[in-house]
Amino acid sequence: MAEFALRIEGMHCGSCVRRVTQALASTDGIEVGEVRIGAARVTTSATPPPVDLAIAALAKVGFIAHLEP
Repeated sequence: MAEFALRIEGMHCGSCVRRVTQALASTDGIEVGEVRIGAARVTTSATPPPVDLAIAALAKVGFIAHLEP
């Protein structure tokens, strides 16, 4: 599995973490790794990495996400 990280704008509390985790976990092929509030970052893995699907899933629940290099 390939790992990728997303920077998530507006994630600042436990409820946000739950929404982010649920949105990504419900997206086919994505395994949620670490979700860090302080860094506003989530690490996920999938083969191949469906970055566009992950970003779209987060947008549906109100978050803007960017792929970290």
